[in-house]
Amino acid sequence: MNTLTIGLIGAGRIGKIHAESIARRIPGSCLAAVADVYLPAAEEIAARLNVPKVVVDYRHLLDDKNIDAIVIASASDTHAQIIEEAASAGKEIFCEKPIDFDLARIDRALAAVADAGVRLQVGFNRRFDANFRKVREMVAAGKIGQPQILRITSRDPAPPPIEYIKVSGGLFLDMTIHDFDMARYLVGGEVHEIYATGAVLVDPAIGKAGDIDTAVITLTFDNGVIGTIDNSRRAVYGYDQRVEVFGSEGMVAVSNERPDTHVLANQDGLHASLPYYFFLERYLDSYIAEMQAFVDAVTSGAPTAVTGEDGRIPVVMGLAAQKSLREKRPVGLEEIGE
Repeated sequence: MNTLTIGLIGAGRIGKIHAESIARRIPGSCLAAVADVYLPAAEEIAARLNVPKVVVDYRHLLDDKNIDAIVIASASDTHAQIIEEAASAGKEIFCEKPIDFDLARIDRALAAVADAGVRLQVGFNRRFDANFRKVREMVAAGKIGQPQILRITSRDPAPPPIEYIKVSGGLFLDMTIHDFDMARYLVGGEVHEIYATGAVLVDPAIGKAGDIDTAVITLTFDNGVIGTIDNSRRAVYGYDQRVEVFGSEGMVAVSNERPDTHVLANQDGLHASLPYYFFLERYLDSYIAEMQAFVDAVTSGAPTAVTGEDGRIPVVMGLAAQKSLREKRPVGLEEIGE
């Protein structure tokens, strides 16, 4: 397969990023069609990127024999169903996180993928960030000895709209889910127990919607590593994304990226640019890299870099964190789904 012909389902914020990547930045791919329930959004992408086919009903893309692969960037509650249908149609599949919030629906979707013999890659783009990938490479190469402590800080510059909060699945399944995946990726091991604490410290409306906006989560890994994740829905200085892995022979860390690296020193102190304000700026290159990895895997016949099981486990972790917060105790991952 020389060129992968792709249909995009979902023309929102993430869909637009993937459309740009497929159409303009990724060799070996072709954006052939866009589907969205809000037709003007799909039409805007098609007009800007010269995409020949625009539809409201995504099933037209699944029925199109000229389309090899589907990129699912639609609403979260549609992902599992579309995965099942796309697999049945024989399409290779890239799906944004989460696959679903319900483990039974996730398992049905993964079974459909396995039965059809197609590939599935889940959109955990931070694995493809050059900084975090370097941390993983150093840990895997033994540069810090035996990993012992993991620290992840992930804070948004401002909370999303309350209407989004209500359907997001909650902080742990919407925001922390990326950090759960990153924890597994950086350490190279599995978590067996989670203890979560949380509060509403940013916006009382988030609490009224049934969620929290501030959390600290402790992770215990099978290989003995102890990890912490801290989250906040509001960091007034920008998008705060830092990691550190400490080991028996050293430490490797990543600080925030900024638009420039200048430092002004004067009698008032040291002054520098603030971090990038939001994820679209901070992680744009990683979105391109993850889609390139998907295209390369399909065209070469290789396994995908982020599998369906990689998509399932962070949901289990999120559900464990929710249970821990409710019951005020550590929760083993084996308790989830029983």
